[in-house]
Amino acid sequence: MTSVRQMKSAARLYAVQALFQMEVSGQTVEAVTREFEDHRFGATYEEGEMVEGDVDHFRRVVDDAVNHQAKIDQMTDRALAVAWPINRIDPTLRAIFRAAGAELAEGDAPPKVVINEYVDLAKAFFPDGREPKFVNAVIDHMAREARPDAF
Repeated sequence: MTSVRQMKSAARLYAVQALFQMEVSGQTVEAVTREFEDHRFGATYEEGEMVEGDVDHFRRVVDDAVNHQAKIDQMTDRALAVAWPINRIDPTLRAIFRAAGAELAEGDAPPKVVINEYVDLAKAFFPDGREPKFVNAVIDHMAREARPDAF
């Protein structure tokens, strides 16, 4: 049986993948969310079966990331070095920052949970790189800006 925590974690993974797909393909949020809900949630691949994600959480993260993208990107830019604005960042990292930013700016999950969840996703996408540490630093900065009272 899949726990609520596992379903939210899966929803975060799907949200990052959906945001990435929207950026690289130019598809609409409606088309991508429909594809994920119809074909990806709980799908079986060679690596095994994907966890059924929390559809409501997935929709909320994707919708908030899209609807508040300018605000989230500005918050991300403030966390990045001046020489590396968000448009110069790898698209997978942009998707991670946008999903995490949506949860920090609009969601109710504790910042430490958001940070840990998205750092874990960075580890999955970049298992041998420095990106997880980079993601940790950027999202921590974003969390302190979005929710200073939580620290």
